[in-house]
Amino acid sequence: MTTPSQLLQVRNLRVDVGARNVLKSVSLDVAPGALVVLMGANGSGKSTLGLALAGHPSYRVVSGQAQFGGQDLLALNAQERARAGLFLSFQVPPDIPGVKNNLFIRSALNAVREAREQAPLDAFDFLASARAAAQQLGLPEAMLGRPVNEGFSGGERKRNELLQLALLQPRLAVLDEIDSGMDVDGVRAVVQLVQNLRAQGTAFVVVSHYLQLIESLEPDTVLRLDQGCIAESGDLELARRIARTGYAHAAQAVGA
Repeated sequence: MTTPSQLLQVRNLRVDVGARNVLKSVSLDVAPGALVVLMGANGSGKSTLGLALAGHPSYRVVSGQAQFGGQDLLALNAQERARAGLFLSFQVPPDIPGVKNNLFIRSALNAVREAREQAPLDAFDFLASARAAAQQLGLPEAMLGRPVNEGFSGGERKRNELLQLALLQPRLAVLDEIDSGMDVDGVRAVVQLVQNLRAQGTAFVVVSHYLQLIESLEPDTVLRLDQGCIAESGDLELARRIARTGYAHAAQAVGA
């Protein structure tokens, strides 16, 4: 199902959460280094798509297919999907009490490096890389020694997700409202990091409502999700039209 030009191919994906069907039928392609923006009203299934692709156990794939880098993504557990190069930033990053941030990220990074047949990083080398990345992202170095996200502000949690992204350098990153709670400098850090990683071949699926960020990211494709299906596909002009008219008007225009 996967062609050489595509990193991720999703076909007719149907996802249930508990007894409720959230995604009815979603199909999309993402090429290496491409950036796809996913827009949609609250409750349309945007976060569900990311969590289902990442392998969250509460998001049950009922039918459909997903291929990632030539592998059957749905046959892999969540850890295997991460090792294969799939990264998900949470809309609301959780606390992990008792687990220091630097240990958490180094463990994740070394698991990925092992899957890539690379030597693990020792604490000294990792800390040097982590400090440099944290500085670029405006994250205080002291955050590295604190429990993951515990006591972090909303913006600090999102910058911490960016730190993980910068160090893990995945093949595909799904960013769920990564700009939420960010100040102006934080949004600039998002754009700069995405641009740097895209130049290295990382692909992105970005969930966002905000036109300024979307324009800065210069997406290849913009998709509008509505009632669990891809209702529209276009370019930056689609995002601009949605920003002008809203989601309800967009849905009415398509149905007319």
